[in-house]
Amino acid sequence: MNNANFYGLIEQRMPQDRSAACLRVPGAGDVSWRELHLGAGRMAALLAGLQLAPGSRLVAQVDKSPEALMLYLATLRSGLVYVPLNVAYQEAELRHFLDDSQPSVAVCAPGRLSLFDMLAPGAACFSLDEHGQGTLLQAARDFSGEFATARCTADQPAAIVYTSGTTGRSKGAVLSHGNLASNAIVLDEYWGFRQRREQGGRDVLLHALPLFHVHGLFVACHCALMAGATTILLPRFDVEQVLRALPQSTVMMGVPTFYTRLLQEPAFGAHACASIRLFTSGSAPLLAETFEKFRQRTGHTLLERYGMSETLMLASNPYFGDPSHDRIAGSVGPPLPGVQVRIARADGTPAAAGEVGQVEVRSQSVFSGYWRQPDRTQEEFTHDGWFRTGDLGCLGAPGAPPGYLRLVGRRKDLIITGGYNVYPKEIEGYLNALPGVLESAVVGLPHPDFGEAVCAFLVMDRSVELDPAQVVGKLKEAIAGFKVPKRIWQVPELPRNAMGKVQKNVLRQQYAKTFDH
Repeated sequence: MNNANFYGLIEQRMPQDRSAACLRVPGAGDVSWRELHLGAGRMAALLAGLQLAPGSRLVAQVDKSPEALMLYLATLRSGLVYVPLNVAYQEAELRHFLDDSQPSVAVCAPGRLSLFDMLAPGAACFSLDEHGQGTLLQAARDFSGEFATARCTADQPAAIVYTSGTTGRSKGAVLSHGNLASNAIVLDEYWGFRQRREQGGRDVLLHALPLFHVHGLFVACHCALMAGATTILLPRFDVEQVLRALPQSTVMMGVPTFYTRLLQEPAFGAHACASIRLFTSGSAPLLAETFEKFRQRTGHTLLERYGMSETLMLASNPYFGDPSHDRIAGSVGPPLPGVQVRIARADGTPAAAGEVGQVEVRSQSVFSGYWRQPDRTQEEFTHDGWFRTGDLGCLGAPGAPPGYLRLVGRRKDLIITGGYNVYPKEIEGYLNALPGVLESAVVGLPHPDFGEAVCAFLVMDRSVELDPAQVVGKLKEAIAGFKVPKRIWQVPELPRNAMGKVQKNVLRQQYAKTFDH
C-alpha cells in the first residue's frame, strides 16, 4: 500500500541539496531543508513516544516561527491531527475549541501553559515561543530526527481547521491528507511553480501571513514546500520589512489590506517588485480600485483567487496568458483544474448564466465534514454530493468570460428589505467609487416596516467630510430606491478578523437597535 501521508509528498519534493535555505528569517539567519526535516523528525519522534491513538488531535496556539512550521510537519509525520488556533483567542474561546477537539497534545505560548493545563487536563502540554524556545524543543532535543513517517490513507484526517465563527460557534472542518495533497499539486502547476522549477529557477516566497490560517499554512507554505522554494518568513505584515524583502522575492501572497498599505508608501513601485513574478490576493474581497491602482503603480496585475477552510482553493484567475487581459477585476476566475462549480437558485434548480445564486462545489480538496457535527455536515451537502459554500455568486457575469466566477457576498449577508433581495457587494461597489470613500460595508439592520433596512458604514479619506444626503442622492441616480441605504455612518475603520475579512456581524450587533424607535 502506498503511503498517502502528505509529508511524504513534501519530502519527495525537497531539493537534492538539503543544505539549501528553506526558511529565511530576517535577523535570525537561515534554516536549511535538512534542519527543517530533522527538526520536524525530532518533534514527530517525541509525539510518537506518547503512544497516542491514531487520529489523536494536537492543538497549537503558537506564534509564527520556523519551529511552529516544524511542529505542523511533525504532526503530519506522526499521523496525528493538527488543530491550529488563532493566537488572539482568549480563555472563553479556547474553552470551546479545547472542549470540542479533545486534544491529546497541546502546544502554546509559555505564558499560557497553566491556562492550557486547566482547559485541557487530559492533554500533554508543551510551550513554544516566537523565538522557537520552550518545553517542546527541550523535550524533543534528544530524539533522532530520522523518523519514519507514519503510514496514512488518503482519507485519513490531517487537520481540523475551525471556521472564523462570524455567526454562532465555530465549526471544525476536517481536512484529510488527500485533500491537502490534491490542492497543493494543482497550485504547484497552475501558479507556475513547476514551470519555474523545470526552467532551473528557484522561487522565493515572501510570507507575511499567519500560520494558523488556511491561507498562510495550507496555501502559501504548501506551495513553497512543494516547489522546493525558499520562504522569507516574516513574523507579521510590516510595510518596512516587506519593502526590504521584496527585491529578494519572486512570489508574494497576501490579503487585500497588504496591498492597500503598500500603495500608501511612496517608496513602493515597479522598482521595488521588479523580481516578483506573482502577487496573489485572497481571504477577503479585493476592490477593483485597488486592483487598478496596483497595476498602474507597479506594472503587476494582482491574481485574485477563492477558497475556504472547508475546501482549500477552488478558483483562481490564471497565471499563464496575458495578465492584463485574463485577470479580471471583481472576479475570482475560473474553477481550478479538478474543481466543479455550479450556481443554484434557492429552490435548488440551476441558475442561468449571469444569474446570482448559491455557489456549490465539488472536488478532491473538499473536506469530509465538520468535526463531531454529522447533522450540520449533512445540511451543507446536497443529495448529489455538492458542498454548499454559503457564498452567493454567478458564472458568466457581464465583462467576464463565461466560466469566470464572480462573488457577490455571503448567503447570510443577503438583505431582504420589503420583500426585495439586496446584495451588499453591489451597493458597496457604488459606494467605493464615490470621491473620498476608502472602503465601505453594507448590512441589513432590523426594521419594523421593511423587515431589514439597508445601512452603510463608510471609511472616508481624512480630507473629505461625509455628507450622507449627498451620498444618497448619488446612489439614487444609479440604483433602485429600495437598494439605497436608509442610514449611513462614517467610521474610522471597519471591524476585521485576523485575515482582514470585514466582520459584518459585529456591525449588525452594535447597531441592531437603530430602528427600534
